[in-house]
Amino acid sequence: MAGIQLKFRQSCFHRGSGGGANMPFDVTDEFAPARLPDAKILIADDHPLVCAALSQTLRAAMPGGTVLTASTLDALDLSVGSHPDLDLALLDLNMPGSHGISSLLLLRSRRPELPVVVISANDHPRTIARARQFGAAGFLSKSTPLPLLLSAIAAVLAGGTWFPAHRKPGAEDDSRLAARLAQLTPQQMRVLLCIADGMLNKQIAGELKLAENTVKVHVAAVLHKLGCQTRTHAAVLVSAMEANDEPVVLEARVGGSS
Repeated sequence: MAGIQLKFRQSCFHRGSGGGANMPFDVTDEFAPARLPDAKILIADDHPLVCAALSQTLRAAMPGGTVLTASTLDALDLSVGSHPDLDLALLDLNMPGSHGISSLLLLRSRRPELPVVVISANDHPRTIARARQFGAAGFLSKSTPLPLLLSAIAAVLAGGTWFPAHRKPGAEDDSRLAARLAQLTPQQMRVLLCIADGMLNKQIAGELKLAENTVKVHVAAVLHKLGCQTRTHAAVLVSAMEANDEPVVLEARVGGSS
C-alpha cells in the first residue's frame, strides 16, 4: 500500500537467526511473505498516517491477527499492561512523553520478553546502534519498502532479529548504561523519566499516583542503581539518551553512597 514510501538499497540489511547469526541477502518483492502468521501486534506511533498505514498493511497480511495502536507513552504503558498476550511491538522513538531511547527502555523494563522493532524516521547509525544495544529486536526506517517491512516483521515473529548491516558499534559507555538501566523496575523507570522532566517528589507522586514517601524510596533506588550522586546527574543521563548524542560517560561511583 502507499502509506510508507518504497525506496531502499539491496543488500542493506542483515536478518538475524534465532541463534544470533546474521546473513546478508538481497531483498526483492518475491522474497516478501504474502501474509504473516496471525499475531497480536502493537503499533506505538503518534503519527496518525503512519499508524493507519501500518495497521492496514498488517491487517491485510494477517487476517486472523490483531492490531492495536498507541499514540502516547502513557497509552503504550497501558496497552502492554492490558494485553499480556502481545507478540510484537512496533515502536517509534519520538512519541510524546519520551526522551530519545527512553520509550524503548520503559517497554523493555515492563515486558522484557516482548520483542520490539523500532520504526523511526531517524535512521542515523548511532540511533540504530543504540536501539540494538538497549534491547530492540530490530530496526526499520520509515522509508523501508513494504516487502522488506513485512519480511522483517516475519523474521522477528519467528524469533530472529533484523538490523541494518552497516551499523556503528555501540560504545562501551552505552553498554554500561544499558546494563544499569536494565536493573530498574518499570516503576523506577517511570520515576526516572519524571526526574528528567524536572519534577519534584510531590509532583512525581501526583503524576504516578503514589505516596510521596514511596517516591522518595524509588528515587533513592534509581540513584543507587545508576550510580548517580544527584537527581541532576540522573536527569543528564536521560537527556543523553537522545538517539544521536555522544556516548554517555559513566563515572565510577565513589564509596557506597547513593
